[in-house]
Amino acid sequence: MRVCVIGTGYVGLVTGACLAHIGHDVICVDNNEEKIKLMKSGQSPIFEPGLSEIMQSAISAGKIQFTTDLGAGVNHGEILFIAVGTPPLPTGESDTRYVEAVARGIGTHLNGGYKVIVNKSTVPIGSGDWVRMIVLDGIAERQKTLVPAGGVRDDEQLPEITAQFDVVSNPEFLREGSAVYDTFNPDRIVLGGNSSKAIAMMEQLYAPIVERKYAEDQSLPPVPVLVTDLSSAEMIKYAANAFLATKISFINEVANICDRVGADVTQVAKGIGLDSRIGNKFLNAGIGWGGSCFPKDVAALIHTADDYGYEAQLLKAAVSVNERQRLIAVEKLQQALKILKGKTVGLLGLTFKPDTDDMRDAPALNLIEQLNRLGAKVKAYDPIVSQSGLRDGLTGVLVETDPQRLADGCDALVIVTEWQQFKTLDYAQMAKLMNHPVMIDGRNFLDPEMMLRAGFQYIGVGR
Repeated sequence: MRVCVIGTGYVGLVTGACLAHIGHDVICVDNNEEKIKLMKSGQSPIFEPGLSEIMQSAISAGKIQFTTDLGAGVNHGEILFIAVGTPPLPTGESDTRYVEAVARGIGTHLNGGYKVIVNKSTVPIGSGDWVRMIVLDGIAERQKTLVPAGGVRDDEQLPEITAQFDVVSNPEFLREGSAVYDTFNPDRIVLGGNSSKAIAMMEQLYAPIVERKYAEDQSLPPVPVLVTDLSSAEMIKYAANAFLATKISFINEVANICDRVGADVTQVAKGIGLDSRIGNKFLNAGIGWGGSCFPKDVAALIHTADDYGYEAQLLKAAVSVNERQRLIAVEKLQQALKILKGKTVGLLGLTFKPDTDDMRDAPALNLIEQLNRLGAKVKAYDPIVSQSGLRDGLTGVLVETDPQRLADGCDALVIVTEWQQFKTLDYAQMAKLMNHPVMIDGRNFLDPEMMLRAGFQYIGVGR
């Protein structure tokens, strides 16, 4: 099938590359010329495991193109994905101006032929009908441009622009750092819409993935496809992320109680996770959640509830717990070192999670800010940030190029991001380089006994 993906961020680029990989003809559109030039060369502008390889394979096979020409993309695609960003506004609601601009642009280029316009961006509930309205506005604006400067005579009729399209909501459930894997091995595919023709085309598009032809385990039954109305599909995305964020805040609340009563939250999480009604995922206590999705989506759902006269108290509590949890490492540093002024603290990890270069709303940023406020010197090492230009935009922190340089002269280290490489560092050597070998494990990632043998005073979260 012919596909156009508008927006080449984490969602758009992964979606476009993976659809091209399974055999569809894809054009990816972005208004950033430098980014398009980079992608044409086969390089990904983001760090995502496996993405560059499938991009290069699709380019070699002639299955994917990159352009700044929206009209070319719209004319090419039978299915048009809107995959631009919807960042949060100060009020908590989503900024939909980029979605609006794309929808209007699609309208100005539609002319004959049936199209399915897909909301892949995480958009407020009710956006499906809103996008349809904006597309129609774009068509109307284009129609006006056909009117001559002197107007139209009574006996003259301009050709009417005909455009047939339907809007579908197809929310993404991709985890940064596992986005390619998640595309080929989804838990479910959600399609929201009221057009059987549009839904049928989407089912055809995803058929190879549904049939697990590209799955890690091809013996599994087909991927469940849930067909709903537009609003329910939009709500599913928000509800899923809000639940996962709440689950993390819950186990962090339990961890704080464990700290006070002498229980070990890792054992508690294992015990409750064995209950099939609860499950063991997202029960890792630590310094809280961040990134581009959870904070934005929970805030947007709270804002939507407020708009409709309902106070989402549970979601607000999840956010409140998370805000406090981000500073738990600072409290533990104060307990271990007492006064932080004049001390040097090293952060192991900067990105909000491992296997990504994304630092949007990362807990590390809050730690840096608070430690600076308390007069501490902050250093950091991150496997991606330390090797890229991303560190140039960081303030209040010295980004080191290797773990040993990080440890040298530090009074304490903090595990901020659970990069797998951090399991096997030479901690005994690092301890010798430090003024005070204190380890605050903000992710309960390391083996306490191993750290004690390495010479560290080990402090976890809820342990």
